[in-house]
Amino acid sequence: MAPQTPLLDQIKFPADLRKLQPSQLRQAADELRAETISAVSTTGGHLGAGLGVVELTVALHYVFDTPRDIVIWDVGHQAYPHKILTGRRDRIRTLRTGGGLSGFTKRAESEYDPFGAAHAATSISAALGFAVARDKRGDDNNVIAVIGDGSISAGMAYEAMNNAAESTKRLIVILNDNDMSIAPPVGGMSSYLGRLASSKTYRRLRKTAKSVAEHLPAPIHDVGKKVEEYARTLVTGGTFFEELGFHYLGPFDGHDLDTLTLILKNAKDFTDRPVLIHVVTKKGKGYAPAENAADKYHGVSKFNVVTGEQAKGASAPSYTKVFAQSLVRQAEKDERIVAVTAAMPSGTGLDIFGKQFPDRTFDVGIAEQHAVTFAAGLAADGMKPFAAIYSTFLQRGYDQVVHDVAIQKLPVRFAMDRAGLVGADGPTHAGSFDVGFMGALPGMVLMAASDGNELSRMVATAAAIDDAPSAFRYPRGDADGVLGADCDTPLEIGKGRVVREGTSVALLNFGARMGEANKAADKLAAMGLSTTLADARFAKPLDEDLVRRLAREHEVLLTIEEGAEGGFGAFVLHFMARDGLLDRGVKIRTLTLPDIFQDQDKPELMYAQAGLDADAIANAALLALDRGANDLSAEASA
Repeated sequence: MAPQTPLLDQIKFPADLRKLQPSQLRQAADELRAETISAVSTTGGHLGAGLGVVELTVALHYVFDTPRDIVIWDVGHQAYPHKILTGRRDRIRTLRTGGGLSGFTKRAESEYDPFGAAHAATSISAALGFAVARDKRGDDNNVIAVIGDGSISAGMAYEAMNNAAESTKRLIVILNDNDMSIAPPVGGMSSYLGRLASSKTYRRLRKTAKSVAEHLPAPIHDVGKKVEEYARTLVTGGTFFEELGFHYLGPFDGHDLDTLTLILKNAKDFTDRPVLIHVVTKKGKGYAPAENAADKYHGVSKFNVVTGEQAKGASAPSYTKVFAQSLVRQAEKDERIVAVTAAMPSGTGLDIFGKQFPDRTFDVGIAEQHAVTFAAGLAADGMKPFAAIYSTFLQRGYDQVVHDVAIQKLPVRFAMDRAGLVGADGPTHAGSFDVGFMGALPGMVLMAASDGNELSRMVATAAAIDDAPSAFRYPRGDADGVLGADCDTPLEIGKGRVVREGTSVALLNFGARMGEANKAADKLAAMGLSTTLADARFAKPLDEDLVRRLAREHEVLLTIEEGAEGGFGAFVLHFMARDGLLDRGVKIRTLTLPDIFQDQDKPELMYAQAGLDADAIANAALLALDRGANDLSAEASA
């Protein structure tokens, strides 16, 4: 047989894809899957979700007239195949790198990305906005939202669907269900059951099949049980979506291109109310290492395409692991400690906690608002909840933090992972704002860890606080230092520490820039500028005595933090203004993240751009002293 002529090389934009014959789509999808695997092997990133929607991506761009027809991908984890088909194949190996393609959909990147997304459950709301705008203009283009089974667990998706039927008659929602993996024969049976789903015949069949399956050998029984569960999901899910005002179609095999293209073409004809198409896909589809991995290669580092082996990182424990292990030690001493996560057990380290305390670990799904109020309820009835939520995701539950936790003074403990910049994931995942929004709340105890040992002590501190809400922040990546003998000793509330003494410049650090601040102190000392380095530990309550001392005994005071303007430095300035310290001649500068959304890059380059590496910190001190930043470069070259 003669080798097939490559098709992907002929496809730069979806218009090129639409020139293919239906019989060629299978080959195009296979080549797209191979290209996705190859690209991610060199860049790292989100692989499994993209592999699961290769056929769906091809079918969408084949059937619909994108970009005139609007396709909105939820979260964006699965968008790499979409990027390859929409004019970005030549840059796909720049994914998640400085100056390269974003790892998520991004409006500024392409007209084929009509709406940016990196957080879950935004797609239906956004698509409804596009659909209503279309209707108001009198246009006739299609609007399609693609949402995963994980994202649809978030309440926002149902808020949007509840609003959709009364707002527009033309909207297509595709539910990408990759939680079930069902073999082709079973898929055929499930399609048959689907045709019978609302009939008495189906109900009798389900009852009979269930009773028969109970007497079958275990492997066959398991398959039968899966079929029964699948059919039940079809009926209850279909009824539920129908009650929300949608036509429900499915479930369909999301890897069957013939079926997908037919169903999508038919969906265009629904003009009386929105339609929801339920497709079943397999995360990691077509790449054995991903299919066989527990996480389906959801997020990977660079890897060997042949073996699937991923590049190994540094050997130092991550801050996330330090947190998890510290929480386990506290829980061993206090049975009231429980842990709450919003669909991120491994990302937050609570999988470690869950292995030891499965009955004290709660994964509530992608539902940060619920997670916060659930934790508040636990706290109100005497438990000690730790809500481990990425800083960027806690933004989604802020009203609940205010209304349900802070106002009631409930001792919920917020473990805010991924504080500061996060490198390849870019601005959507950066934990830039939590110091400001959590520190604004009366009664909140707010801490930031400067190294692993400090983080461990903050876990112990939060566990000991039983009369107020508390929060502690820590970054992505490896933890500095090693755990000391005092790692499980609570801190004195509102008290910082002096790490090194000096007389001219004072560096007051809040968080994980401590290592860079210490290097800056070394640089300044080499220039004859005696430098004090202090670890604030607390933004709230602030160590006012420490601030007074630093302001009175030094010519320059710099605050340093991995957060946006309006955070720790602002708290220090407010206190100094109230206390009259600004009237006494000390030169104070606040070093924060810049007032921009920084695009993805290597973390060290992002912090250099932000002015928060050792050179920038030292330069800021020199400029405050009117010595100029050039003094530092001259010293470095001497």
